[in-house]
Amino acid sequence: MADAVYEVTSVVQGKLLDYHAHSARLARSLAELGMRPPVSDEQLLDIHFRLISHNELEEGLVYLQVTRGEADRDFAFTDDLEPTLVLFTQTKALVQAPAAAVGLRVMSVDDIRWLRRDVKTVQLLAPSLAKSRAKRAGVDDAWMVDENRAVTEGTSNNAYIITHSGCIVTRHLSSSLLNGITRASVLRLAAEENMQIEERPFTIAEAQAAAEAFCSSATNFVTPVVEIDGVCIRDGRPGPMTTRLRDIYIQDALATAITPCN
Repeated sequence: MADAVYEVTSVVQGKLLDYHAHSARLARSLAELGMRPPVSDEQLLDIHFRLISHNELEEGLVYLQVTRGEADRDFAFTDDLEPTLVLFTQTKALVQAPAAAVGLRVMSVDDIRWLRRDVKTVQLLAPSLAKSRAKRAGVDDAWMVDENRAVTEGTSNNAYIITHSGCIVTRHLSSSLLNGITRASVLRLAAEENMQIEERPFTIAEAQAAAEAFCSSATNFVTPVVEIDGVCIRDGRPGPMTTRLRDIYIQDALATAITPCN
């Protein structure tokens, strides 16, 4: 039934990146599905820190999942269930990720997901199938498109293009896509750098003709996209604005990251 929500928070230098924003989105997801928080905010943060310490995690991620709770199989929920909380850590190179240097190649696929993509549920079969299809096709990821061939988002990331006039374009927030935590940071930082931003749909054809393209997520930060459906973006290499956005995002995320002493 996919009756669960989740969050993924990055860890760099043993610090949690964008934690409070992830915590706020978790609370929203729980509320949208009518679930109760399994623990208090303070307890949840403490669990994160204890996991990082116990597993000696310097760089990687903390995965968190909340299910509605244990009950007999039924389509109707009861209100007396105790939510189940699961967390684990995973070591992963984030700052020096290989994809940041060479960029990603993506293909387009029809977006067949349910209509509440703004809620971060574990209902991930459609994007999982899309990414598996992309891997079988010899590329890195898939960008999902609506009935107008406009990009909604990647399988686990928000999608962007940069026009030849230097404008960052990404789809406006709605139930069609997830309100990415990294997305919010990237747009804030871009505005602080006086970069032009447009929040609107863009098509695959527009992306192929763009000056640059990139995606963002909690674990990939800002990652260049250099090819879409076999067409190279510009010269097929990461562009300067994308590289700049990645650099300033990492700097800002580390400057605002939290440790147990925070």
